Amino acid sequence: MRDISYRVALGGIVSALCLVTMFLAGIMPALYLLLPMIAGVLLMIIAVEVNTGWAFLTYISVSLLSLFITFDKEAALVFIMLFGHYPIVRMYIQKIKPKLLSRIVKFIFFNICTIAYYYVTVYIFGLEQMLEEFEEFGKYGGYAMLGLANILFVMYDVNLDILYVLYKKRIKPKFKRMR
Repeated sequence: MRDISYRVALGGIVSALCLVTMFLAGIMPALYLLLPMIAGVLLMIIAVEVNTGWAFLTYISVSLLSLFITFDKEAALVFIMLFGHYPIVRMYIQKIKPKLLSRIVKFIFFNICTIAYYYVTVYIFGLEQMLEEFEEFGKYGGYAMLGLANILFVMYDVNLDILYVLYKKRIKPKFKRMR
């Protein structure tokens, strides 16, 4: 019984922290990419402490709630389609051997999500502003933005490695003492 209550409590706390982070994206619009990344890192805690299934349930609840209660819908969409599920899926991708194949799978996964994000933003939500922004960069503006997104992704992935090690060595032992 205590294990179930611990899972529910941890899921609720992480969900609340994720929603506060997503809510801040509406207050600080310049951070509309960084704040969904931070919310994704918080979901990694659920995956490590409980399991990935519970982390996906938390991700789904945060995704739905962020669509309804946050001001910045674009940040919510960034969380839903790019950075919310990646720390969870990444735990499975990390198991692929050799490491080079694992990295290739990460890039393929991220690029599929990024292109899907683009099409959902432009054609479903009707944000034609994105098309106009790409036209300013010329014929290859979309490719340049995808290249920049991949650089951002590499930095995010490296930071997830660092934060995972930090969590396992410094923070997780404190959770064990509290249980």
